[in-house]
Formats: sequence, C-alpha cells, structure tokens
Amino acid sequence: MNRKRVVAFIFMLMLLLAVTACSDKKNENEKVVADEPTVSDASEDEDNVDGNSEDDEEAEEGAVEEVTAAPLPQSLAELAERLPGHTTYLNTMDSEDQKEIDELTKDLPDISGNPTENELDHFYNELLATFQQDFMGPEELIAKLKFQGIGEPDIGNPRMEFKENLNVLVILDASGSMGKYVGGQTQMEAAKKAILQFLESLPKDANVGLRVYGHKGTGSSADKAMSCSSSDLIYPLQPYDKAAFQQSLDPMKPAGWTPTELALAEAQKDLAEFDGENNTNIVYLVGDGISTCDDDPVAAAKALYDSEITPIINVIGFNVDNEGQKQLKAVAKAVDGTYQDVQDAESLQDELDQAKEVAKKWADWKKDKGQKLSGQRVSNGLEIFKYDSKEYKKVVNERQRVGFTIQYLYQKKKVMSKESHDYLRTKNTAYHDWMQAEYDALRADLKSMNELQYTEAIQALEEKYLQNTPD
Repeated sequence: MNRKRVVAFIFMLMLLLAVTACSDKKNENEKVVADEPTVSDASEDEDNVDGNSEDDEEAEEGAVEEVTAAPLPQSLAELAERLPGHTTYLNTMDSEDQKEIDELTKDLPDISGNPTENELDHFYNELLATFQQDFMGPEELIAKLKFQGIGEPDIGNPRMEFKENLNVLVILDASGSMGKYVGGQTQMEAAKKAILQFLESLPKDANVGLRVYGHKGTGSSADKAMSCSSSDLIYPLQPYDKAAFQQSLDPMKPAGWTPTELALAEAQKDLAEFDGENNTNIVYLVGDGISTCDDDPVAAAKALYDSEITPIINVIGFNVDNEGQKQLKAVAKAVDGTYQDVQDAESLQDELDQAKEVAKKWADWKKDKGQKLSGQRVSNGLEIFKYDSKEYKKVVNERQRVGFTIQYLYQKKKVMSKESHDYLRTKNTAYHDWMQAEYDALRADLKSMNELQYTEAIQALEEKYLQNTPD
C-alpha cells in the first residue's frame, strides 16, 4: 500500500468515527428531550395533578355534594339539648301569618325536583329546627325535684338541709335588652312585678336581697367599659320591707351591657357573712340573654357554688334567644341548679313561686324544730306532674306546626311533589309518636314512684335517665 492510500484510509476512518459520535450525541439529546415534558405536556400535567382530566373537573364543578341528614334525637335528654326555634303559634290560613311562615322557610333546601330520601330527611331536619319547641329533659326535671326536696329529713346533702337562717338573693339583669316589650309591658316592668309579689309571700323571718347589673350607661361602645363594671346591691340582705324595697327597685331602668360574671362574683361578697353551716342560701339569677362583657359567667357561678356559702343557685331566662339560653343553661348545669326559660310575667311568677313553697317549708321547720318534718312523698300535685303536662303540650304544638307547614308548602307554595309531601308527613307523625311514647314511659315511671320518698324517687330517675346524658 503506498503512502497516499494509507493517508486516505486514516482520513476516512477518522471521519467515520466523528460522524458516529455526533449521531450518538444526537440520540442522547433526543432521549433527554423526550423524557422531559413539553410546554403543552406540562400544562396538561398541572391540570391533572390529582389524576383528573378537565372533563372530570367540569363534572365535579357541576355536581352538588349531598348533605348527610343528621339523626333525630334518640332520648329525652338529647331532645332537651336542641335549641328552640319559633315557638309561637302561626295560622297557615291567616295571610299575615303566611308571610311570617314564608320568611321562616325561605332558606329551606330545594326539594322541588326528585329528591332522594336523604335530601328529604335533611329538609325535615331544617324545618323541624325552625319550629323546635323548648323541651325540658329529665336532667332539668330532677334538678327541680331536688330543689323542692330542700329540708327533707332524708335528703343526705348538707347544702339542701334547712339551717337556722334562710336568705334569698335575686340577681336581676337591668341591661338595655330588658326594655323589650312582652305582653304590653317591658321585661323589666314584668320582672319587677313578679319579684315584688314573690318577696311579699316569703316568711317574715327570711332575709331577702336584690342585686342588679348592667343598669348604667347605654348599649353604645363608648359606654361599654362603664356598663360592664356596673352591678349594685340595691337592697342588702335583711327582712323584707315593702316600702324600702320598692324605693330601691323603682328607679331601675333597662340601660347598658350585660356583665353577668361581675354580678355573680359580687353576689359572693353579698353572702360572705352567711356561711352554709348556719344558713340556707338561695340565689336566683334572672337574665334575658348572653353576657356581653367578654367574661365567664359559668366560672363565676361555679366559684360561688363551691364557696363556704354553699348556695343553691337557680337560673331563669326571660324571653332568651338561643345563644343566651345556651349560656344560662350552662350556668345552671355547672351549679346543679334549675334552669327555666319564661316568656312572660306569669311564667316568671310561677318559677319564683317554687322558692316560695320551699320558704314555707323552712318556716314550718323553724317553728317546731323539735319535730322533724315527715318525709314528703311524690304526689300528683308536685312539679313532676306539671312537667309532664307541659311537655305533652309542646309535643302537640310542634307536631301541628311542622305538619301544617308541610301542608302549606305543598298546597300553597308548590315547593314539593305529592310523594315528597307524603314522605314528610309520615316522618313527622312517626317522630312525634316516638316522642310521645318516651313521655308516656316517663309518666309511667313517675306514677310508679308515687309512694317513694323524694330521695328514693330522685335516685331512681337518675339511674334510669341520666346514665347517658350529654355533657
């Protein structure tokens, strides 16, 4: 092979190697690019982070998630936990009442199409909440029975035993909201009359006191600090003197904010010299709403209850809204006291009269302390049977109001089909039949306890009805 051929061969070999290297590099680059997402691929990947296509997203956006209907109460205790709705009677035949019904039901779920059973159950729950009655559970009944049993010889609780002195302190809300009208008079005017009538009936040997709160300033933000620091003992604990008491009470007008914690804390000072060893102390908190002073009334009530004063504390809610009722119930529960929501002066008077009956028992005990009071048995005339009749009335009222409204919405407003109407009416009947059966069972238990002593009756009720009471 001559020199020229050798050079040409080497040159061709080098060229072939170079071409092969470029080809391999190109293939590697193409492989890398192929493995990386393109701009359009990246967009698609971002749109499908959860593995859903655009079509899937559009389908999800168009779908309405069905609300799961909550179960109805399974016991009287659970029933009592439900907050009341519109409890006054509305006539579906009256044009003015129809307007109010329309307003109350305007936000109910839409069931005009072909609703599922779950959707109808949810609709019924919302309608029921609109007309929910203020049911009292066994826990509240037992608290009332315990209060009526004060002084019983077998009571077994030093707090509930009669002592040498009886002191009754009323703590009255005088905030601006007490200016609301009820039955042709303000709530404050109604409360004043009920308190005066109550105190006049107490034994002459009993001491009475009156503390007010929220009676200064106005409801404006500028007056909040002043109003939230206002609570005065306008009639110190002493025997009742009508003229002096009325002179203290008359100037009180509905005014500012609602410092409930302050009033309860100050009440502990009012009773400081009346220790529980020698005094039977009863406190009534009468309020018409939630505390508005960023405080903790429940803690203040518990501190008063746990003090050496060992008072019995009962709470009366005067025409209270749901939020206020929830807080006042919590106060009563924290101190093992009674809670009752009243709507007018007459029902307020009825609640205060329970303390009047206890005071009469104390007067009899003090008159002849040498002889123990005979143990009083549960009888038809006690609150235990008043409770049954009141709750029965509420069952009937709620059943009718919900049933009439379903009929009205079907016939007048055309918001549901015949099938939906029939389902809801059947559900309403079954629910209230269950409720009535529960109260019938309670009535039977009460009658079977008719010959028991108070403490025996209370123990039997607690064992049966308070095992699973909601906290």
